[in-house]
Amino acid sequence: MIGVARDRSQTNRQFPVTGSMPPPSLAISSKLPDVGTTIFTVMSQLAAEHGAINLSQGFPDFPAPEGLLDRVRHHLGAGHNQYAPMAGLPALREQIARKTLALYGRQVDADAEVTVTSGATSALFCAIEAVVQPGDEVLCLDPAYDSYDPAIRLAGGRAVHIPLREPAFSVDWDRVRSAITPRTRLLIINSPHNPTGAVLSPADMAALAELVRGTRLLLLGDEVYEHILFDGQRHESLLRYPELAERSLVVSSFGKTYHATGWKIGYCVAPAALTRELRRVHQFVQFCVVTPLQYALADFLESDPGHYLDLPAFYQAKRDQFCALLQGSRFRFTPAAGTYFQLLDYSAITDEPDVDYARRLTVESGVACIPVSVFCAEPMLTPRLRFCFAKDLTTLERAAEILRRI
Repeated sequence: MIGVARDRSQTNRQFPVTGSMPPPSLAISSKLPDVGTTIFTVMSQLAAEHGAINLSQGFPDFPAPEGLLDRVRHHLGAGHNQYAPMAGLPALREQIARKTLALYGRQVDADAEVTVTSGATSALFCAIEAVVQPGDEVLCLDPAYDSYDPAIRLAGGRAVHIPLREPAFSVDWDRVRSAITPRTRLLIINSPHNPTGAVLSPADMAALAELVRGTRLLLLGDEVYEHILFDGQRHESLLRYPELAERSLVVSSFGKTYHATGWKIGYCVAPAALTRELRRVHQFVQFCVVTPLQYALADFLESDPGHYLDLPAFYQAKRDQFCALLQGSRFRFTPAAGTYFQLLDYSAITDEPDVDYARRLTVESGVACIPVSVFCAEPMLTPRLRFCFAKDLTTLERAAEILRRI
């Protein structure tokens, strides 16, 4: 049976490692002894083994824009297949700077403040390793994406987990303030929020600005779903607020924006001093990112800015379709405010722990999802599962038909 560690002094976000032990002469002391295979890999593998509809891992089952793919083919054929500059192609960094100004009113230096990375996870890792010193504390808002905690520990820091307030998963800023100590170095902000779909408001940003004013606290913004907000909401990026931007490393994802998660291309925007430290790490984690894809993205950002501007309506239609299809089921939910994930409360169906029920749902019913408890240091008040609706309508219809029968 799959199990998850519950010791709050250790991360409980991954499943245990299995396999034979090395000979005693080769044994090493693990830096992450309680960390195993991520829940995303486990559930996707389980879905494949049982032929289940995979609504667990967050990837679309529809293609990237054809215009973007055309530019990739062009640059592959044009011979743009050697190393790119370590910080990213100048043309792509310039397009990112223009986009940042257009969307958030933030003028950034493409040379000194924009870095292209091998996906958002790499950017998050490099940012944490760059600014967290041994003994530093990092505040994480739970449920928290599972890559944060291991990166903090590898840097010698300590993750301090603060639960979001259910059922809306809002931030208790008083509780955040009370968790700050002289050792607190970094606060990780994730909006739109994975896995809950919650979105920060202008009032939240005002509270955050008041919280950090006059402190040494740095901010790491995980904003990979920045273009996927619903019901007319505006993305409140850290880059939109000058006093927050000056102490922030903000991470974005081309994979999420262009339906190409397998490309693993993201970027980080940060003030020059923070960018210098980020690049010190980045150059030894992955010196540079795949070159023809960078050329293609630079071209497409210039020629088709409407793609990311149309994403809110595109994904809201999918959210609404999925939620409508679930009407009449025993699952309870509030439509997600952002991301392409929908949380479902299954407490009217069973009192099983979410990890056990997610496994059974995959094996016996044929729909794979993610148990939300694996993102939390403390038990949640209500058990929930995360489902990805970045799928074609036929996929959502098949999955919802199964879920309605439960």
